[in-house]
Amino acid sequence: MAPLRILHVLRTPVGGLFRHVLDLTRGQIARGHAVGLILDSSTGGAAVDAALNDLAPALALGLTRFPMRRTPGLADLGALMQVKKRVAIARPDVVHGHGAKGGLYARLASNAVRAYSPHGGSLHYSRDTLAGRVYLGTERLLLSRTDVVIVESASSAGIFERKIGTPRLSRVVHNGVAPGEFEPVPEAANATDLLFIGELRHLKGIDVLLEAIARLRGDGRALTATIVGGGNDRPVFEQQAMRLGLAGFVHFAGVMPARHAFALGRVLVVPSRAEGLPYVILEAGAAGKPVIATRVGGNPEIFGADPDRLVPPGDAPALAAAIASALDRPDDTQRAAAALRARIAEAFTIDAMVDGALAAYAEAAAAQARR
Repeated sequence: MAPLRILHVLRTPVGGLFRHVLDLTRGQIARGHAVGLILDSSTGGAAVDAALNDLAPALALGLTRFPMRRTPGLADLGALMQVKKRVAIARPDVVHGHGAKGGLYARLASNAVRAYSPHGGSLHYSRDTLAGRVYLGTERLLLSRTDVVIVESASSAGIFERKIGTPRLSRVVHNGVAPGEFEPVPEAANATDLLFIGELRHLKGIDVLLEAIARLRGDGRALTATIVGGGNDRPVFEQQAMRLGLAGFVHFAGVMPARHAFALGRVLVVPSRAEGLPYVILEAGAAGKPVIATRVGGNPEIFGADPDRLVPPGDAPALAAAIASALDRPDDTQRAAAALRARIAEAFTIDAMVDGALAAYAEAAAAQARR
């Protein structure tokens, strides 16, 4: 493949979306492509600033940051003009928008090959709400300016078609992890039985996990858990833990890197009500950490031939039963963890992710040339 000029556009540099863009950017640079980033300047924090400063010297098309608002409004017009200006200077072959807002700017600002990855975003909305009708209606209008939709799971591809429509071209490119992430993480001496890592919001099912823990403790189990992450709903979950009598047994540890957090608990629980293809499962599975997860989004694609280990979302009794089984049958739990690790090593690597995205760009460019 001839070297490409690629611009990635996103809003918030946090979570799995940001990790995906960083890994994709580094991989594309390593393959000889010229890459640039455009993103919000008002979010992220010190860790994000440090990561971007480290990457900036390798960005041939530059690093551009300016304020981008989360909610739609007149400020989007100014942000769009900023993106258009950067596109005119960079002259990219591909503009790849990530998330709803990044996808909006990328597709309106350029006539190059326009790739779009929702990363959940608008796909979490329903047409039963006003916000959902606005977001999904806008996505439908943008289909005419979308050359390829790149999603992280077959589940997301199906949701996109049902809620938005059929794109000109759609490709599933699974998220991937790096070779170094397959190194095991030793448990801390004070590790709790369970561990949650993620954004503290209703969608992630922390309330269901707390209910499951309360049920198990009510049955006489001396169960403990660590909750890692931040978010506006943290006080809600802290109050729920107090109400359920879990104070002292459930520790809210704040935000930290996932690999640091893996040492704090023996079994990772991912009780989400909805997901794309969560990095936390890939990262934990690669490190050999046992995982209990819900049957949502791309999770069955990660677990492959072992999807029966997944539990229904929003079902505290089922989650409690899965936790009890994992703790009572440690040999089976470790065998399942080893099988998950082997599957991730085979099918969910950064190299495969980068190659998949580049192949999608090439297909979209060829199709665009024929139109």
